[in-house]
Amino acid sequence: MNINTFIPYLVFGVLALVSIATAAAMLISRDTVYSALFLVLNFATVGVLYLTLGAPFIALSQIAVYAGAIMVLFLFVIMLLGGERFIPSKPRRSHLVLAGVLGIVFVVELALGYIVRYGNTSVPVVQGPGYANPNMLGIELFSNYALPFEVTSLILLAALVGAIVLTRDGKKEVGSVEPEVPAEKESTN
Repeated sequence: MNINTFIPYLVFGVLALVSIATAAAMLISRDTVYSALFLVLNFATVGVLYLTLGAPFIALSQIAVYAGAIMVLFLFVIMLLGGERFIPSKPRRSHLVLAGVLGIVFVVELALGYIVRYGNTSVPVVQGPGYANPNMLGIELFSNYALPFEVTSLILLAALVGAIVLTRDGKKEVGSVEPEVPAEKESTN
């Protein structure tokens, strides 16, 4: 076996292991700041994976938008709300059932993806002359996919506002002043 054919598989394997390890560490970590930093590393690793797949625009977008802007926003919200340690509660049975169902769906999707990629199916390849061209991506995104793009942005905004509302409930506002209770006058006898 030629070493030049083995190197891309080695690079992909190392990047995949780092991506899986950082995703698991993000889920396991009890400190919210560490979880966010593990997610930054995961986003950067996925960006490098996109680069190895020949999609430099998506790789740059992944690193700039997700690992940069969105994670700075997440860290800002974490620091604003307080980076306390997460105290897990006992999972509900319905959550465990839902997690199991979603896990099975994920495994089925992986199997179907493998069959489509390496099986004898005739799936057309989407790569055309303007593949990974920022101009063509922008035209495609804002003409054919403008509505899903806007819906996704509204969902993310609603999730951010909901997370802030849920975590701020019961916490004292930073600049608020509690009303003073009038002290009783001392009586002079």
